[in-house]
Amino acid sequence: MSTPFRQFQAFHAIMQRGTVTAAAEHLGISQPAISNLLAQLERRTHLRLFERTRGRLVPTPEATVLFEEIDTVVRGLDHVDQTVTDLQNRKAGQLQVATNHALAFGFMPAEIAAFARDRPNLTIAFQSQYSGKIQEWVAAGLFEIGICELPVRQQGLDQRHFYFETLCAVPEGSGIAGDGALTPGRLDGYPFIVMGADHMVSRRAREAFHSQGADFRIRSQTDLFHNALNLVKQGLGAALIDPFTLAADDGRGYVLRRFEPAVLLDIVVVTAKDRPLSAVGRQFLDRVLPRMAAMADPAAG
Repeated sequence: MSTPFRQFQAFHAIMQRGTVTAAAEHLGISQPAISNLLAQLERRTHLRLFERTRGRLVPTPEATVLFEEIDTVVRGLDHVDQTVTDLQNRKAGQLQVATNHALAFGFMPAEIAAFARDRPNLTIAFQSQYSGKIQEWVAAGLFEIGICELPVRQQGLDQRHFYFETLCAVPEGSGIAGDGALTPGRLDGYPFIVMGADHMVSRRAREAFHSQGADFRIRSQTDLFHNALNLVKQGLGAALIDPFTLAADDGRGYVLRRFEPAVLLDIVVVTAKDRPLSAVGRQFLDRVLPRMAAMADPAAG
């Protein structure tokens, strides 16, 4: 069965943008055209991709599976379109960086802006995503540079490893901070906000508590350090936070202390082994890698 790419592109845009209106604006076509393409795709695939609920499109489980399969393909062709545009406009290169969410809130936008300041013809492709997808994008050639968390599961990637100490944020005025480092013993039974039970920081914190016979009491789980820090500000508990998220925050509503034993966040910069880096990519890494190294734990790794 052959399905026209335009139908997949319309479906992808609706999934990403959330509404037919936003998808139509993104693709530069009318709302009826988007709706028609979606209807054609549902007829050709014999799949119900959305439920219409109170005027909203709610993706079905089949739509979620299909989106995961076509996401890389659609992004790849969008990347080709952008490359053609750059060549037509004689642009001076493109910086292609995908990063995990922690670096996306402050560190990476600032580094990109500083790098681009004296390069007025530089175009920039920058996106934040979860680590597995970043590795997939770099391996597929959709992004030249990826910054993500270990482990690396994709083959064919060069790796530069960094290890960052997390700090313990506790609500301001809670009285738990005291002086000096916080330990599992001092935080025995105190509510914690964690990055999912399987995240490396959560796992390592749990091991530290268990090794000292302390109760690691999880009150809330979330998917971003940024969200965890905001929950700390609301008084829900303590959280171990990476230095990039802390550097991008206003520092209000919480107290920071070192946590002992140290709990590290493992970050890796990945590039494709079988494709040489562009001049722009090399120059950007020459700028960013020393800055990351300056924030990393020199004793780790």
